[in-house]
Amino acid sequence: MKNYNFICVLVLIFFTTSCNDDFVDITPLTEVPESSIWTDAGLAEAAVTNAYTGLGQGGYGTAMLSSTTDESVYTHAGSGINVVNESRANSANVGWIKGENNWPNLYAAIRDTNLAIEGLEGGDINNDNLKDRLLGEAKFLRAFYHHQLVRFYGGVPIADRTFSLDDDFNIPRNTFDECVEFIVAECDEAFDLLDGKDLESGRANGAAALSLKARILLYAASDLHDITTASANSSLISGFANQDLLGYTSGDQLARWDRAKNAAKAVLDYTNGYKFGLGSPVPFDEAKDNYINVSTARNGGEADILWERQFIEAAGSNWGGRRFGLFHGPNGYHNWAGNTPTQNLIDAYAMDDGTDFDWDNSDHNSQPYENREPRFYATVLYDGADWKPRTADVADRDPANQVQTGAYEVNGSGSVATHFGLDTRQSPIEDWNGTRTGYYVRKFTEPDPTHVDQTDFQSIPWPFFRYTEAVFNYVEACLETGDEDGARAWLNQIRYRAGLPAIAAVGSDLVEAYRRERQVELSYEEHRYHDARRWMIAEGTLGAPAGIINISGTLKPGANVTVYAYNTDNYDYTYTPGVLDPGFENRLWLDKSYFLPITNDELQANTSLAQNPGYE
Repeated sequence: MKNYNFICVLVLIFFTTSCNDDFVDITPLTEVPESSIWTDAGLAEAAVTNAYTGLGQGGYGTAMLSSTTDESVYTHAGSGINVVNESRANSANVGWIKGENNWPNLYAAIRDTNLAIEGLEGGDINNDNLKDRLLGEAKFLRAFYHHQLVRFYGGVPIADRTFSLDDDFNIPRNTFDECVEFIVAECDEAFDLLDGKDLESGRANGAAALSLKARILLYAASDLHDITTASANSSLISGFANQDLLGYTSGDQLARWDRAKNAAKAVLDYTNGYKFGLGSPVPFDEAKDNYINVSTARNGGEADILWERQFIEAAGSNWGGRRFGLFHGPNGYHNWAGNTPTQNLIDAYAMDDGTDFDWDNSDHNSQPYENREPRFYATVLYDGADWKPRTADVADRDPANQVQTGAYEVNGSGSVATHFGLDTRQSPIEDWNGTRTGYYVRKFTEPDPTHVDQTDFQSIPWPFFRYTEAVFNYVEACLETGDEDGARAWLNQIRYRAGLPAIAAVGSDLVEAYRRERQVELSYEEHRYHDARRWMIAEGTLGAPAGIINISGTLKPGANVTVYAYNTDNYDYTYTPGVLDPGFENRLWLDKSYFLPITNDELQANTSLAQNPGYE
């Protein structure tokens, strides 16, 4: 056998050395030479489409960025979210970072865009319109991926070209200012290339380019990135040696706000949103439907989304982005309760007359879910909320199809017993998947009552940019530049659509009203984490204890209930706000959490990187 192998090797050597070179210079049938990609329109488009894979599932997933904020709590232990929320992150254990947002994955995505840009610029696509469109998409994506890095880490190494193994990878971080200007320039180029192009839904477009520019300039103008202001609020930033990685060490913050205002207004002038231009609040039911339509991108609500991550209809495809109801719905429906709203978020929703909810008001604390603003009912599942039909194995336990997150008395065999709600952690149905806060999220969940979240797939897109965000960005810039009338006018446009009256606040009260409005309207859309940090209010928001609710139902005299259903004729309900068990998560804010730590792996691979403050 050894001799046979030796003869085979000799034969192979003979053929590979004596045959014509053309014989062995064969392209595998399953591969395409790189040089061919950028001369073929179909292949080039496929290559640019591949650069979108860095977007992952958008903001969807079993764990969400909302649970690193005061919006929600992640139900399941061991995710690393508590490492972030307790300010225990370090370069050896960064805690939970959504895969699409971590350093190596974002740079891998940027490499895909660089390959596309260089291939298109050096290639020979015989269709200038297509070439410009693909180049615009790639430049936009390169800017978007850089912006993701910058808003988590501050200044990062700008990767505006591909790198080979022969390159020096010891590349220092660019300043925050340099990164912002790079992203803005990319957005400008992308807009020029994409404006007026006939684009498939879901691809980068002119409105997306303008929106990204407006967002990054809003961030750039904010207090966290004005080092004078940030240093006054944080001794950690004040003492950091590389402050230009975090923000502007010179220049005029007001001028930056004016620039952000102009960029946001450019979005508003370029396109339109959903049901803007109203002169008064719409009725309650219409307002609730408006919010559901926007969050599910249907019945005209898709007009508000300027760029989205779409999910195709084929069952099983893009699994993580199509199982929102399963991941986050009530355990009594065999769902997983992933990221459940906090009482902090619930309390942010106004009453239906626009006044604040107040636990010290006896009318409010005795019926906290009555007479709230319409967006509350379109966003949250609370105790007693009507929801979908229960699955067949649970239907006889809840014929009313209502969310149950409390503990209630029922009449047992001649005595009063306690019925723990079907959607609690004491439920007879998958108790380990019960909410820890007393709530579930409804937003982004398929509302069709025939859709079974446990088994069915949905195709609701993830909104990367909404027209409404651009309106908020413009309002904030107006406030910062002294244009309160302009701020109120645009803020009231959002409120009218939501069924709320015009706001008349001024000064700091107007700023607070704006921030509350932004928090509620954009909940679960990955804004709160960044907003609380850039406003430098994180200690009292992201670091505040996560609020929960405890609910009990006591039978009224003479009431006879054997199968529980929410009913104020039969029950007296008590609502007691509390905080999340510190044994599960004990939230703490330390100023190092204004920026993410760079991992040891990255620091060792690139010794020119400077670590962020608090992690050195």
